[in-house]
Amino acid sequence: MEKKPFRPYVPADQNPPEFTPVSVITGVLLAVVFGGANAYLGLRVGLTVSASIPAAVLSMGIIRMVLRRSSILENNMAQTIGSAGESVAAGAIFTLPALFMWADEGLCQPPTLPEAGLITLCGGALGVLMMVPLRRTLIVGEHGVLAYPEGQACAQVLMAGEEGGARASAVFAGLAVAAVYKFAAEGWKLFPAEVDWAFSAYPGGGFGLDVLPALAGVGYICGARVSSYLFSGGTMAWLALMPLIALFGGGTVLFPATVSVAELLAREGTWGLWSSYVKYIGAGAVAAGGILSLVKSLPLILRTFREVVGGYGRGDAGTLRTERDLSPKTLTAGVLAAAAALWLSPAIPLNLFTALLVVVFAFFFAAVSSRMVGLIGASNNPVSGMTIATLLIASLVLKAAGTAGVQGMVTAVTIGAVICITASVAGDTSQDLKTGFLVGATPRKQQIGELIGCCVSAAAIGAILYLLNAAWSYGSKELPAAQATLMKLVVEGVMGGDLPWALVFIGVFLALAMEVLGTPVLPVAIGLYLPVHLSAPIMAGGLVRWLVERRKYDAPAARERCVRSGILYASGLIAGEGVVGILLAVLAVVQTGGGSLGALLDLSGRFYLGNGGALVCFAGLLASLYGFARRGERD
Repeated sequence: MEKKPFRPYVPADQNPPEFTPVSVITGVLLAVVFGGANAYLGLRVGLTVSASIPAAVLSMGIIRMVLRRSSILENNMAQTIGSAGESVAAGAIFTLPALFMWADEGLCQPPTLPEAGLITLCGGALGVLMMVPLRRTLIVGEHGVLAYPEGQACAQVLMAGEEGGARASAVFAGLAVAAVYKFAAEGWKLFPAEVDWAFSAYPGGGFGLDVLPALAGVGYICGARVSSYLFSGGTMAWLALMPLIALFGGGTVLFPATVSVAELLAREGTWGLWSSYVKYIGAGAVAAGGILSLVKSLPLILRTFREVVGGYGRGDAGTLRTERDLSPKTLTAGVLAAAAALWLSPAIPLNLFTALLVVVFAFFFAAVSSRMVGLIGASNNPVSGMTIATLLIASLVLKAAGTAGVQGMVTAVTIGAVICITASVAGDTSQDLKTGFLVGATPRKQQIGELIGCCVSAAAIGAILYLLNAAWSYGSKELPAAQATLMKLVVEGVMGGDLPWALVFIGVFLALAMEVLGTPVLPVAIGLYLPVHLSAPIMAGGLVRWLVERRKYDAPAARERCVRSGILYASGLIAGEGVVGILLAVLAVVQTGGGSLGALLDLSGRFYLGNGGALVCFAGLLASLYGFARRGERD
């Protein structure tokens, strides 16, 4: 493949419409929708999903089918801008909610809306700018070696333009079904969104599931294997570790709880055991899993770093449209501007040294992220592991330099937020540039589009973070903010040394045992950290995909069409719940004379289906997912 001369779908000597008002406006709208949806999903579940493919499908449905425009490069530009929203959201929600949680504890002031937007914007801009020098090495030079799976999939979707209408309809159908379902469950409250059981004959043991569309959608997209890893972690926690704690704890008071295990179980039930003990075990497992994935990637990291340093500043390789990047001068100016903004902003606690530290980390992890997504895909990019490593190093350096306490914690999380967003955006940018390479886009225009998407998403995500915190608060059952809570615990542990380290190390050694057995550590660890109520419905979605894949088909292409149709419908389920979740947050915040608008919508006092009705509704949702997947066989 490397030996053959590559020819893009649109030749370099052609110049069809690409960076147009239609493509930019469409992309901006998609960036806001998918950014908001992934922000809500990540805060609720602890995972985000790639928005590139659904953004490509929707952009094609809007531009090609509604506006009757036929330029594939316009579709690609809209997809490029739109997918930036998801990557910015992923980086922001894994870190910034820690600052809000400390503010709720009275330790500091929450970041203002401009502060949150500026941190997010600087991280996003660094992610794009740091990836640009990598394009010729990773996208062009290693074409045929690095797969960039989402990038290739998006290119295939865009090049199959005649199928765009049918594919877009699957996404819109999922969005509509999820919107109505979510509003019925958490707006009108016709049935509970969470079904929960505690086993009196098995003290400490419990089970449950959140009967929500986004979780089923995530399970279908991840597939049965990854979903089973998540579910096994949840099962280990709720049906093994918690009963063990209840059995052997008894009347003993175990730190960090202030009452005995038996009294805690009597007062707060299984949730008390989970919040007081199991989440620390899960935090240790997730941290160990992230660092293990990073250590295993060290040879790849060092190789990429050498190639980037050796190839930077060569300038354009030619005058062809498909070979033009942003100039080195523009990149340098942009990086310096981002560093200056982080340093000079009075509200962001970074000095010149820490701002330069951010730039060094950003360059390093952008290179790591860009190569890793080429091998394993953006959805498997260990951004959390990179962030944990950054937080550990930053916290140790700051503490050694005398910046400790609350100021040190806030500074460390700010550094971690910028790096996390940088790594996430760099990975997404590399996938988008791979798509552009295959379809024949202009790299420089794509890179400008990515920066536009980051700017819009930074403003939107900052507002969404404030809105969701005002509605439910981070760390609550409605918004566990699992990754941000983990980052908070890491920084507090280094700075204050007051963590229940015994529990954390139990999680670390469980992760090491899984690594020795060859089990993927991170998905199991995330399932261990999150309540089983989240991994159980994800497992249900994974089983639906397993059923779709196990059916007998006339040809392999028919199976592929069915799986892809289900993925598009599942993407709509995720987007629909995310959008309505944000709407419900608005209604919960807006007050009227009789209370919040959200409370006025509550119909549970007149009509309530109960747990049985919730399970029936969720079964119907799963059936609709299976049905839409089967529709792909007829397309």
